[in-house]
Amino acid sequence: MKDLIEILVKALVDEQDQVEILEINRDNTLTYQVQVAPGDLGKVIGKDGKIANALRTVAKAAAMKSGKKIYVDIVS
Repeated sequence: MKDLIEILVKALVDEQDQVEILEINRDNTLTYQVQVAPGDLGKVIGKDGKIANALRTVAKAAAMKSGKKIYVDIVS
């Protein structure tokens, strides 16, 4: 899952080497904190948060079989 999110985010940003993804596993919940360069933050969030919501939707769809809840947080 982490690799999938990383591939998608790196395709969106200019500074790919500054993309970091932290995986936090608690009980039945996985949280991925995506950190990007400050200049790329708008590219990952998108207008009205549409790109960020699309990333969350893809992550949730990919995690359906595991039965875990998935959260994707974007930070700079």
